[in-house]
Amino acid sequence: MDEHVIDLTVISAVVFDTDGVVTDTARGHAAAWKHVFDAFLRGRSEPFDVRDDYLRHVDGRPRLDGIRTFLAARGITVPEGSPADEPGAPTVHGLGLAKDRSFLEQVGKYGVAAFPPTVALLHELRRRGARTAAVSASLHGRRLVTSAGVMHLFDLMVDGNDAALMNLPGTPDPALFLEAARRLDLPAAGIAVVASALPAVEAGGKGGFGTVVAVGAKAGDTAGDTAADTAGDAAGDAAGDAAGDAAGDAAGGLVVVGDLSELGVRGRVLPLRG
Repeated sequence: MDEHVIDLTVISAVVFDTDGVVTDTARGHAAAWKHVFDAFLRGRSEPFDVRDDYLRHVDGRPRLDGIRTFLAARGITVPEGSPADEPGAPTVHGLGLAKDRSFLEQVGKYGVAAFPPTVALLHELRRRGARTAAVSASLHGRRLVTSAGVMHLFDLMVDGNDAALMNLPGTPDPALFLEAARRLDLPAAGIAVVASALPAVEAGGKGGFGTVVAVGAKAGDTAGDTAADTAGDAAGDAAGDAAGDAAGDAAGGLVVVGDLSELGVRGRVLPLRG
């Protein structure tokens, strides 16, 4: 699909991945990962790279899966541990708890912002009769979307709490997006998925969704202000290079945009007749 457009004559709903698409949290996540991994890796391996390591191993994955994937890439094995571990303990759960604590500290200090182009797109979709849903692998998904002041723009949300309750695997498995489709009571082929993390883009393709929109988030701040600022730009570069393969199974096609301000909407969803 060459046009940067969602065609509402064939698409009835749009499901948005949350991090990096709805909420501007990518830099906070990357900074938290670096803080935790660098402390753990000291004397074991090279520091965590917020560009390559973040995008390749943890972006878009459930927190514990990201830890397992990253450590495996470094050839490091640690015990699984349990949710009762101390934050920062050298276990999968301990590192996950430390990352969660670090990220929430940043959220508490700086708050959560929604991307203005996403908010504008959500308003336009709903004005034209499309339904909308949010998906997040995070246990804090609802809190983050609510803090950003945009929960009212979604008909429903599927987050990490739902995944844990229903034992749904994280991306690149499409289970979370398919659960959103089930709750919308629509076939995947009639739904568009909007995502920035490559595992989520891949999930949209695997799930047979009608359109997959791969977004390369633009940080907007001066490059290099913090180490984590590169994560947003890197996502855009990676999406342009790899999204085609990741979403190759999408029923209707792939749209790659640098920013959602580049994405148009055509047509409208007509109400069902009785």
